[in-house]
Amino acid sequence: MSASRVFTALLVSVLAFAGVQAETHTVSFTNNCGFGTPLLKAGGTTFSTGGTVTFEGPLISAIAFLQTGGCGDNGEGCTLIETTLKNPTTPGSGSSTDISLIPPHAFSVTSGFGYFGQCNGAGADCTFSGCSTAFHQPGDTGVQVACQSDDVNLAITFCD
Repeated sequence: MSASRVFTALLVSVLAFAGVQAETHTVSFTNNCGFGTPLLKAGGTTFSTGGTVTFEGPLISAIAFLQTGGCGDNGEGCTLIETTLKNPTTPGSGSSTDISLIPPHAFSVTSGFGYFGQCNGAGADCTFSGCSTAFHQPGDTGVQVACQSDDVNLAITFCD
């Protein structure tokens, strides 16, 4: 292979690689309660105990809650935030986040979330056990908040 062909092949490879942007999502916490430890878990792994964490790729079926000492390992007995953060590959297949009070989860502290970086302003807050912004039964799908943009980030706040 000639030097010019090698150079051309290398240049095409570099440009193709540079054109691919990695998917990334950041989750941050604000705990205004003065007690408890924010947790972010997925697949049985704890990814954060209150610090900001960035994922290089999708975050699928994650849960977040404020561990007050009375929560189970998966947030049982507490207000739960459920999220999937991923770039959409087809219409409607992007990120989705919600608040769940479906038993065994129950209202424990004011909890809320909001997207940032993309879909700014989309989110929800739950300030009491009867809030209309949370799942109370599995059919309450209208409370899910979607974001169909790439590289969306999520801010989670407790006691705001």
